[in-house]
Amino acid sequence: MIEHGNPSLTAGIRECWNKSFTTEDPRYTEYFFANLFKAEYGYAWSEEGRAVSSLCRIPHDIMFNGRILQASMILGVSTIPEYRNKGYMHQLMDTVIDACEHTELITFIQAYRPELYEPWGFQMVEYRMDYTVTRADVKRITNYGCAYEPSPIDLLKVYSAFIRRFNGFYARDLNYFVQKKKEIQAEGGKIVAYYNGKDQIQGYATILIQGREAKVEELVYLDSMSLTKLVNAALQERPTVHLWVSDAENLGVMFPHAPVDKHGFTMARLNDAALFSRLFGTEVHDAREAFAISKKPLNMNEEE
Repeated sequence: MIEHGNPSLTAGIRECWNKSFTTEDPRYTEYFFANLFKAEYGYAWSEEGRAVSSLCRIPHDIMFNGRILQASMILGVSTIPEYRNKGYMHQLMDTVIDACEHTELITFIQAYRPELYEPWGFQMVEYRMDYTVTRADVKRITNYGCAYEPSPIDLLKVYSAFIRRFNGFYARDLNYFVQKKKEIQAEGGKIVAYYNGKDQIQGYATILIQGREAKVEELVYLDSMSLTKLVNAALQERPTVHLWVSDAENLGVMFPHAPVDKHGFTMARLNDAALFSRLFGTEVHDAREAFAISKKPLNMNEEE
């Protein structure tokens, strides 16, 4: 049967994750369930008091064309292998989508396999670019001005300045960056910031180590100097670095020889097209059309 918000099922939901997401860093899973997960987020199909199929629905309001839109993010869609192909997840998704339709305008989902979620009306609305850079791609400069313990308030300040160029972003606050620092540390990563000669923060990069390579999962910068400084700092960690940025950021200008791949990142479902159309004085029928009216490039770099 389907259960929602039952604290006793938390261990089973975590078991679904561990047995389904075998390539995910276990340190992130540990952090998520210790610091971010709430019982009210969890939906599960249970058998004899054990969660065997589950997902999480987390509140995730976004800023879009000057309005804050109520939304949520579905993640952790998983079923223990021996319970797959029984229709449990299909029923869970039906239940959650029904709840979403009655409470919010837009619902997002992590899009590892987009074809799985298209039957419920989800469409890819945002892509991210993966630039693979090595030392040969980046001008070598000193790390003067770089710091590895930026304060949450400094991170919030520079993020707020950076994100004004974009649309569709999660409305972050100071607590977000307090938690983000803990999350990156729990995963064995680093946050490096760059400060100019006036001790004003100009950007930051969150760096995760993945074997012989490093991944910059978020790159925030106000000018080309801060971008170059941060990428140089990342290359000090590993000789190959993956820079993940929005598809509106043409880093090929700075790194013309760096290979780049485009990945679908965020899918969305428009739950009430008529209401959305009235709010924004337009006429749309689905999520793709809704996000196409964006007045600025999208930057939706959020996974929970």
